[in-house]
Amino acid sequence: MPERRWVLDTNTLVSRLLLPGGAAARAVDRALALGVPLVSDDTLAELADVLSRPKFDRWVSIAERQRFVQLLGGVARRVVITHRVQACRDPRDDKFLHVALNGEAEAIVSGDRDLLVLDPFHGVRILSPSAFCRIG
Repeated sequence: MPERRWVLDTNTLVSRLLLPGGAAARAVDRALALGVPLVSDDTLAELADVLSRPKFDRWVSIAERQRFVQLLGGVARRVVITHRVQACRDPRDDKFLHVALNGEAEAIVSGDRDLLVLDPFHGVRILSPSAFCRIG
């Protein structure tokens, strides 16, 4: 059986860390159980940048946030981006499409409406965390 590959956007991963009992946490845990998450240098850098913001200090220590990024980097497969697209109404979200297309992902898990409106995108499903938890 072929390996299942997923792209987890930054907000989904941040929500996993901050709300371990929420829908995003269930989706991330399910993605890890069913296959492998895909990242690029750009998506991993964005996650590290977002999690370094002081606004998260009251919920999770900086050391825990850095450890989270480190752990993700250890379990995720890094995808080299050779093909780029400009398709999202928020160009900053195109990096998740790049990872999905270059890494041959089955789905992108995101709560971002700018991505969700593109579902499906070149054969890649774009699903909210709760919708992802319902797929087979």
